[in-house]
Amino acid sequence: MTNNQKHILIVDDDPLISRMYQKKLSQDGHSVETAENGEAAINAIGKNMPDLILLDVMMPKMNGVETLKAVKADPRTKHLKVIFLTNLGDKPEDIENAKKLGALEYLVKSQISLKELSNKVKNVLSED
Repeated sequence: MTNNQKHILIVDDDPLISRMYQKKLSQDGHSVETAENGEAAINAIGKNMPDLILLDVMMPKMNGVETLKAVKADPRTKHLKVIFLTNLGDKPEDIENAKKLGALEYLVKSQISLKELSNKVKNVLSED
């Protein structure tokens, strides 16, 4: 990983979605890792601290909300940038809850293109 290369962790139980995002963000020059659920994400974070986590909400074992709470409760990881990326929809109360828990953004997969996601990631990562 080069000095300016950012490490992104994609947490999604849909392997097709994960691969699609991983390919695009890798093409953008990022180091990208995937995890299939929150439990796997917590393990991955312990081994290789990401600069950004793209986190699905609905997953088996440990969902996105539980994962975000765990990340924000740990002093070693509470600073991590997290974007919720979900298919749940964009109800105002869900967005508000996600931001209260510490997510920077709440994006609906079906409403955002790969290019828009790439730009959003670039903007979030440049806020250091």
